[in-house]
Amino acid sequence: MSELIQKHDNRATIRWKLLTGASALALTAYVSSASMAGAEDAGQPQIWIELGGQLNRLEDGQELFAPPLFDARPSIFSSSDKFEKPPLFGFDESGKISFQPHDSDWVLSASVRYGRSASKRHVHQQSYPKRHDLYFTYGGQNFVSYWSPYADRFADTRSQNSERHLIVDFQAGKDVGLGMFGSTEGTSVISAGVRFAHFSSKSNIAIKSDPDWHFVYGYYPSYITYFNATNTKVVLSQPYHSNWASLRAARSFRGVGPSISWNASLPFAGNSQDGELTFDWGLNAAALFGRQMTKTSHQTTARSGHGGFHPHPITLYKTSTSHTRSRNLTVPNVGGFAGLSFRYTDVKFSVGYRADFFFGAMDGGIDTRKTENVGFNGPYASISIGLGD
Repeated sequence: MSELIQKHDNRATIRWKLLTGASALALTAYVSSASMAGAEDAGQPQIWIELGGQLNRLEDGQELFAPPLFDARPSIFSSSDKFEKPPLFGFDESGKISFQPHDSDWVLSASVRYGRSASKRHVHQQSYPKRHDLYFTYGGQNFVSYWSPYADRFADTRSQNSERHLIVDFQAGKDVGLGMFGSTEGTSVISAGVRFAHFSSKSNIAIKSDPDWHFVYGYYPSYITYFNATNTKVVLSQPYHSNWASLRAARSFRGVGPSISWNASLPFAGNSQDGELTFDWGLNAAALFGRQMTKTSHQTTARSGHGGFHPHPITLYKTSTSHTRSRNLTVPNVGGFAGLSFRYTDVKFSVGYRADFFFGAMDGGIDTRKTENVGFNGPYASISIGLGD
């Protein structure tokens, strides 16, 4: 700040020396140009309304549902883990209103950002066993006897995941200018205020599999060999397992706390009346005090059967577990953005890249707590309209 004051003092000294040695015509021209600058400032809109959207890469990890029962899944089938993951991308909608009174460097603003995403997958993998045929002749005629598969090896995964997030900001800031960058134009607003955030996610996963169905073969006894069978192997049984598991989970965080931000904009081409391009950037930080909650329930069932002579499967074991966890915590939040804007009179179009990260906001565990970060980052676009010149 001292450097900024010193620069202004140097400029004032130089200007004073020039004015004292100039003619009355030069002094008149200077006063005229100052009046024009004041009139231009008076024409700036007091209110800006901004609407926009952002394509997000979501950072919202959670523990994958992988019961030990499914470790026996055949290698020919893909693991269910790859089908359980929450959505990787989402879309945000945002709105902001800013108010800056005439002849004031103070800016009041309120903004809201809302986004949601969902994914639904059903992947069924299975083998296609052929029936077992037995060919023989009897009485001079050809016959075939066959055993159809009672089951097959399969792996079935159904997953539904969804998430929602809401971020609301109220801030008051002051435009301190961009003198630190050697520029007399542009804006540099340092703000402080309050940020509220609410995150929630839901998962519903069901897994089924039969890892080991197969034919058990035997041979015709000797007293019926007169059938002159060309293949004496016969099917005695068809053992199999039927494994099933499901998970339901609901997770959330809700918090509020102080926030600070720095938003700057530097023109580099044109002017606001005929068309102006600016480079925009900003940083933000907050500490959110809130509550983290998680509810999970999962079940596992294993059954076995032999088919054919034993058509009814037997339940080997069945488990059911539920957990509810709640915890008060403080979540640090940092973010930033960089982009370009084009302004024509009182309309502005902006594009860029924005990121926001909330550390340790969610409990992504199933049976025990597992801290996970929440993040949103991706390209954004917005349009702003100025009102109240």
